[in-house]
Amino acid sequence: GLARKLEPHYAWDDIVLPRLQLSTLRMICTMIRQRSTVYDDWGFERKLSMGKGVIALFAGPSGTGKTMAAEIIAHELGLDVYKIDLSGVVSKYIGETEKNLEKIFSEAQDSDAILFFDEADALFGKRSEVKDAHDRYANIETAYLLQRTEEYSGLVILASNIKKNMDEAFVRRLHFLVDFPFPEEAERLEIWKRTFPREAPLAADIDFDFLAHKFKITGGNIRNIILASAFLAAEERTPIGMRHLIRASSVEFQKMGKLVVEGDFERYFGIARGGAG
Repeated sequence: GLARKLEPHYAWDDIVLPRLQLSTLRMICTMIRQRSTVYDDWGFERKLSMGKGVIALFAGPSGTGKTMAAEIIAHELGLDVYKIDLSGVVSKYIGETEKNLEKIFSEAQDSDAILFFDEADALFGKRSEVKDAHDRYANIETAYLLQRTEEYSGLVILASNIKKNMDEAFVRRLHFLVDFPFPEEAERLEIWKRTFPREAPLAADIDFDFLAHKFKITGGNIRNIILASAFLAAEERTPIGMRHLIRASSVEFQKMGKLVVEGDFERYFGIARGGAG
């Protein structure tokens, strides 16, 4: 119950990231794919003290594509990927966290699975000043996870919303650090256009430029809006149009705690407030 298997259904075409980040993600795939050639056939294993595994940190705000990238890598390599929410693994009972982690790593080792630790800052923050027995213990847990991560021969991905408070000793052990930035307008436009499936019927009035320019939101938010708009259109038995997207955006804004204001929605403000479109 600690690890949840993800079903990878995303491919490279689905993710919108700057070129540098994309090439780093492809490099991660290369390192996993060519392990046996480099370490075994070419003898590099004798020259290196670290394990054969790859440790990558994906850092960036929620909804910027970290889980999607992990799925794309799994899809590309034909490997299983397990998502572990670290806040569920870290236990207040002394000794329990290690037991939980050991179980995850030993089961994954057999299948060469990719381990995707979400909310990694829960464990990998700067090691705390020891004020009581529990603090000392939290540091032992962190050290244990670092050691276990290094010994693992597959790919370990740690996802964090922040990279500022990462322990320096830990950052030195990473093979890759990939920044997932908040998308700029050009990237948002790309996400709006790419997220609709080919079969989805679209009305001619969709103004992608308006959506990308006015709504400063992440790819995760955009995907939620597009899916909700599809349900609204299906209910009306019409193609997906601007009014469906505006209504769905208004719902997403409320969920995000963003105010629905005329400055964002302009001529569509009436629809955003629940009027007919």
